Amino acid sequence: MNELKNDRYLRALLRQPVDVTPVWMMRQAGRYLPEYKATRAKAGDFMSLCKNTELACEVAMQPLHRYPLLDAAILFSDILTIPDAMGLGLYFIDGEGPCFHQPISCLTDVQQLPTLDPENELRYVMDAVRAIRCELAGSVPLIGFAGSPWTLAAYMVEGGSSKNKDFTKIKKMMCTEPKTLHLLLDKLAESVRLYLNAQIKAGAQAIMIFDTWGGLLTTEGYQTFSLQYMHKIVDGLYRENDGRRVPVTLFTKGGGQWLEEMAKTGCDALGLDWTTDIAHARHRVGDKVALQGNMDPNILYGSPERIRQEIATILGNYGEGNGHVFNLGHGIPQDVLPENVEAFVKGVHGLSRQYHQSVNDILAPSGTILLS
Repeated sequence: MNELKNDRYLRALLRQPVDVTPVWMMRQAGRYLPEYKATRAKAGDFMSLCKNTELACEVAMQPLHRYPLLDAAILFSDILTIPDAMGLGLYFIDGEGPCFHQPISCLTDVQQLPTLDPENELRYVMDAVRAIRCELAGSVPLIGFAGSPWTLAAYMVEGGSSKNKDFTKIKKMMCTEPKTLHLLLDKLAESVRLYLNAQIKAGAQAIMIFDTWGGLLTTEGYQTFSLQYMHKIVDGLYRENDGRRVPVTLFTKGGGQWLEEMAKTGCDALGLDWTTDIAHARHRVGDKVALQGNMDPNILYGSPERIRQEIATILGNYGEGNGHVFNLGHGIPQDVLPENVEAFVKGVHGLSRQYHQSVNDILAPSGTILLS
C-alpha cells in the first residue's frame, strides 16, 4: 500500500500534533454534487451504484477532485448493506428512503438470519475499498464504516425508515420481547465486527460506527440496547494494519448526554452532532478521546462569510491543542451549493492554523510536518 502523504486526519483522531485542523464531511460523496448525480444516473439506482466497483470508486473520489484540501475520503456505500446481505431485500423509494421486502417481526425471523462472510455476500463493498485505496494513491486516508446494531435493527424491524421517526415497532419489541431484540442485536454486532474487520483488511485506514437512532433511547435503554453492542464491536476490531493504528470513531446522533460512557468503550474518537457544545464536550472527555464535529449542516446554506464565522466560533470553542477533526454535525444537505462547501473546507484550514502554532513553528520550509 502507498505511504500516506497527508495523515492529518489519523493524527488528529489519535490526538497527535497537526498543522491545521483536518476536515471532511459526512455524506461528502453525494447528492449535492452535480457530478454525483450524473454518475448515479449512469448506474440506474442507488444500490446499483453501490455495487458497481468502478462507479463507487468514482463517486468516492469526486469530492476530493473538487475539494483537494479535504483530509479524508470515505467509502461510498450504505449502512444497510448488512441487512440486505442477510436477505431482507433492501430497496429505496424516492422521497421515503430505504425499505425492506422482508422485515423482522418475530423470534423465528431473527433465528433464521445467516452469519455473513463479508468477502462473499458483501464482496462488492470490499472491492470498492480496494479500488478507492488504489485510486487515492496515498493522498489521504480512507474511512470505512458501518451502522450500529441498534440503528440497523431499527430499520430492520420497522421495515425501513419510520415515517414519523418514532420507530414504534422496535420500541414495542424492546418492551415486550427484549430477548428477541437482544438476540438480533447480538447477531448484528457480530456481523458488523466481521464486516469492519474485512474493510480494514481490504484497506480502510479508519473506522466509523454510525448510531443514527441511539438518541431515541432513554439513558438506560441506550446503555442496554445500543452502547453495549458498540462496545462489543470495538473490543473485536483490528486496531492496527499496514503498520499503523486504525482509529475508531463512534457517532450517536442525539447522544451528547452520554459522551463519558461512550469514551469508556475504547474508541479513539467521538462524533458530535450540532446540539452539543464542543467546549463542554472537550471538558467532559478530557484527553481520553478525540472529538469530531460539529457544525450545523444548515449553516452551509448561508453565505461564505456566515460559514467562516461559524467555523471560527467552533474552532475557538474547542481551543488550542490536538484531537479535533472538523466535520458537520450530520450529513450534508443535498441542495447545498458546491461553492459553499469549498468555502467551508478552505475556511477550516485557513482559520485553524493559529490553534496549532506549536506545530507550525517546527514546519520545514516546504510545509512538511517534521514529525515521525
